[in-house]
Amino acid sequence: MSVLAARPRPVGPRTPEEPGPKAAPLRDFESLLAAGLVAESDRAALESVIARYATAIPPTLAAAIDPNDPDDPIAAQVVPHAGERDVTAEERADPIGDATRSPVPGLVHRYPDRVLLKPVHVCPVYCRFCFRREVVGPGGDALSPAELADALDYIRARPAIGEVILTGGDPLMLSPRRLGELMAALAAIEHVAVIRIHSRVPVADPGRLDDALADALDIEASGGGAAVWLSVHANHARELGDEAAAALRRARRRGVGLIGQTVLLAGVNDDPATLEALFRRMVALGVKPYYLHHPDLAPGTARFRMPIERGRAIVGALRGRLSGLAIPTYVLDLPGGHGKVNLGPSPVEGAEAGGWTVEDWSGRRHAYPPPAGDPI
Repeated sequence: MSVLAARPRPVGPRTPEEPGPKAAPLRDFESLLAAGLVAESDRAALESVIARYATAIPPTLAAAIDPNDPDDPIAAQVVPHAGERDVTAEERADPIGDATRSPVPGLVHRYPDRVLLKPVHVCPVYCRFCFRREVVGPGGDALSPAELADALDYIRARPAIGEVILTGGDPLMLSPRRLGELMAALAAIEHVAVIRIHSRVPVADPGRLDDALADALDIEASGGGAAVWLSVHANHARELGDEAAAALRRARRRGVGLIGQTVLLAGVNDDPATLEALFRRMVALGVKPYYLHHPDLAPGTARFRMPIERGRAIVGALRGRLSGLAIPTYVLDLPGGHGKVNLGPSPVEGAEAGGWTVEDWSGRRHAYPPPAGDPI
């Protein structure tokens, strides 16, 4: 939805000593209208969208929207759109099949060595392309103490599980106390070597990742032995401003490893230059770009999707523009719960007489021989 009116901007960043009053997220049509993000003529359509799918735009992201750009990439991600009412035949409420792989409430066991644990269903921002949009939101309850105990017992009983991925919702919406207790419980499981946290908080509400919440991630301080990784969801370089950088530094100072996940979105970041700027910014902040997701088949999200071949061409164009450190793996989560597959373009082709033809970053092709001793 276009940005229709200019809004006052903060004058300079606030210091930690002078935080000022915390503004409320934009959650309903009236607050979006007052902020100049929607038009009165769209009231009926957008109120029906907001009634079905949760909406929240925190002040940090609202301030990042350019009010003079009708195609603003931040607005496209977070402002409700009338197109969300249109559900195509291939879209589904559970596009990656979480429910088919959920042995106990709040837990998804898709791969032998790792599980997803969803302790909460609320987020700091509700992305309009979210693949869990049918289940997240203010009405989604956190796991009860009994349900969380069942999930932890499930993990304890299976030594093959070496990695637990906290997702949701957004696990950094937990209070420092509750997050610390959960981290400690996971770190106490001997076979859990890695705890990974998927979060939008560092870009959507970076002030939330304060020293207290960052301390909850520091399990080494309490004798825990698992490695902790924070997977930061960012789709555009403008999301990674000074406040986000400060939040990420707080995590890094606690020994937390940082990786990035991005969704390839039509109208937001579907060109090599935009992705290059994003991934360069990530690496500069100590974040290793990890996954670039092809959009999932979530209801009402068709405007964000593109043909896979277009995605492969965009990713292929990043070769030579970026070092390997800055290029994530382009993946698709298969519908039905069958897991991720690598969609990245292959520069290698088989040759008729054995060996291969390999394309370099500039598009030139080269012959590469078969292993020595093999018949040609």
